[in-house]
Amino acid sequence: MRQMAVITPYAQFLFRYISATADKNVTIRFARRTDVMPVVPIETNYHPSAVDLLLIKRLIAETSKQNLIQFLQHEFVNISKSYADRLIGEMGPDFTPKMAVKSLSSQQIVRIHQLFRQAKFDDPSGDCLSPAGEYNLRLGIIKELHPDMVATYEGSPHVFEGHPFIVEAGVSLGGKDVKQGINIFRFANRIPLLFEQGADVVTRTAMKRINWNSYKINQTQDKIGVFVSIVSTKIPFKGTGKEYIGDDITEIATAVKAAIQQCCVQLKSKIVRKQQARERQERKRNLTKYIPDASRAIYEVLKDIVQLRSPKKPRYGDVYEEILNGVSSREITETTLREKLAQHVEQVDIEMALEYATQSGITQEARETTYIRSLEGTPNFYDFHSPVCVIRLFH
Repeated sequence: MRQMAVITPYAQFLFRYISATADKNVTIRFARRTDVMPVVPIETNYHPSAVDLLLIKRLIAETSKQNLIQFLQHEFVNISKSYADRLIGEMGPDFTPKMAVKSLSSQQIVRIHQLFRQAKFDDPSGDCLSPAGEYNLRLGIIKELHPDMVATYEGSPHVFEGHPFIVEAGVSLGGKDVKQGINIFRFANRIPLLFEQGADVVTRTAMKRINWNSYKINQTQDKIGVFVSIVSTKIPFKGTGKEYIGDDITEIATAVKAAIQQCCVQLKSKIVRKQQARERQERKRNLTKYIPDASRAIYEVLKDIVQLRSPKKPRYGDVYEEILNGVSSREITETTLREKLAQHVEQVDIEMALEYATQSGITQEARETTYIRSLEGTPNFYDFHSPVCVIRLFH
């Protein structure tokens, strides 16, 4: 149920077990966190490369079209009238565009199937698919795992054997109830896959084909969550139980690897920024720690110079003479030096942070509306604006 709550944050799940004794009653609730539903799929015809012999026979039996050219043009996608004429011409002398489709013999149907396997057709579009969406996947991961970092990616539609498919992936670091190492969460058409994990394409890709160290992620020490959802008109399950997706389809394995890598690239950028921020804080802490000693030493040196200098014969420039006069008149003390050094360290830290933000292009990144809100009642909220994001607080 937790995995279902991850992939469907727009739904609410309630599990209630009532025992004979009240102290053993169990209630588990996964709350709804968004009203953004997945895209509604568009009904489509079969792709010529995806049909088998039995399916062609069934389409012929059920079609309302009278002749062969109409059958090819209207019962399949990506076959125009001109391309249908060309296909019929390549089928042989026994075929004509106006021949009755219901009169096709078994040998002629086999010839059509063979030609479908040999000919080249445009790839089908992904409009017939309904992925969860990158926003929903990210929200589901955040809602259930509360990770320290999360990155998500939705790939463009790909094709295998004439069937379109889309791979969505998410990678998280840290979180609640997440074990050290790689934790795999697999979904097929937004349904969790719970068994036969070791042989699945997602598991083998995450374990063997991703170099986690190159993305500054420790494969054994960090708490890594890998979420992959494959949406397709035909999921290539292995075994009769439909419990895992095989690793023998190159197109799917390549798309899964690319999606996970895209998430890792996003996480690497976040990890580098976090490390640099930590280094700046450490550098500032070290400089601040030595401010009292440095200001004391500088003040002692200035006092010695004041005592040894001759007021009648200035040996230093105007700026330095002004500093020495300030020491003599007690306008410059150890306390004022300490305050000035602290201000300088603070100013340097701010300038370095701004310089890093400029180099990283943070001010140029697109803003994305991301918030969690109650779905009941009229929302009241306040917006807090910053150069990086807008925080919306509901009450």
